[in-house]
Amino acid sequence: MEILATIWFVLIVVLWIGYLFLDGFDLGVGMLMPVLSRSERGKRVLLNSIGPVWDGNEVWLITAAGATFAAFPHWYASLFSALYIPLTVCLLALIFRAVAIEYRGKGHTQAWKSFWTWAMALGSAGTAFCVGAMLAITTTGLPLNANGDLVGGAFAWLSWPAVLGGLGGLGFTLAHGLIYLGLKTQADIRARAQRWAVRLMLPAAVPFLIWFALSITHRTWLAVLVAASLAALIAAFFAVRAGAEKRAFVLHGIYLVAGIAAVFAGAYPDVLPSTLDPANSLTIASASSSHYTLSVMLIVTVIFLPIIIGYQIFSYRMFLGRLSETHIPEAHRVPVAIRS
Repeated sequence: MEILATIWFVLIVVLWIGYLFLDGFDLGVGMLMPVLSRSERGKRVLLNSIGPVWDGNEVWLITAAGATFAAFPHWYASLFSALYIPLTVCLLALIFRAVAIEYRGKGHTQAWKSFWTWAMALGSAGTAFCVGAMLAITTTGLPLNANGDLVGGAFAWLSWPAVLGGLGGLGFTLAHGLIYLGLKTQADIRARAQRWAVRLMLPAAVPFLIWFALSITHRTWLAVLVAASLAALIAAFFAVRAGAEKRAFVLHGIYLVAGIAAVFAGAYPDVLPSTLDPANSLTIASASSSHYTLSVMLIVTVIFLPIIIGYQIFSYRMFLGRLSETHIPEAHRVPVAIRS
């Protein structure tokens, strides 16, 4: 039973890493929409750079939440009920972001485009902050009583680890988006993304690095993973400076993987620590589903997860080329007679 629970704990961590790595650059590009390019064509380049993949990347978020609900229902119940407010904000942010992507091109006035541009930026930022805060909370803990219920009111979750994780989520996705745009675009936008990435990468990583370093207080050997994360970040910085965006993108992903692995390895076997009393903490044993449920889920995952990964690899290969403003056609207006 505990072996299966451990396997599912690792799989859920992998799903969250996959979400941060893939949808992370989507969120970063969304935050950059109002500021990286002033021209309408430039903004459309940014939007088209994530157009074919953003909704597929969000599948990882849905899968991570669904897997947590099915494999560790007590973890899901305690965490999500304690975080009603930030998760509601996150849901609204995701809705605004998705609607902005679809609606921005439906109108032609400057006010319309500006509204949806900022809706996308704020929705992306809100999502990145809330996801980062939630992941930090689940490894640092909440004030839980013996029943797994939150003590201290609706804002008891709002602590310095939550703010640290939220800022880390913002910093990582912003830097990841800049690296992705350097990899995906040409000409002025690529140059601008590279300059911004060089300036922001290291300062933006500070909150996550602090969070990663907290894992050493639980198990000192995790310093190896934290050091590997820091080394990958520095290597990614120099790769960006050298204009090697593909190498920088991979190294930035390694920085994330090593750091998140350290954090959750430090928390194991707890899935949600209690800051009131360690005896109230939820562990993989106390929070997991039955052996039968975990077994069936594992069989389904072994069958379908490679299919999902293969489909995403195919999608990325289909849209592998770089974009520039010359690839963006003039916006067209649908005649009133046709619209009616």
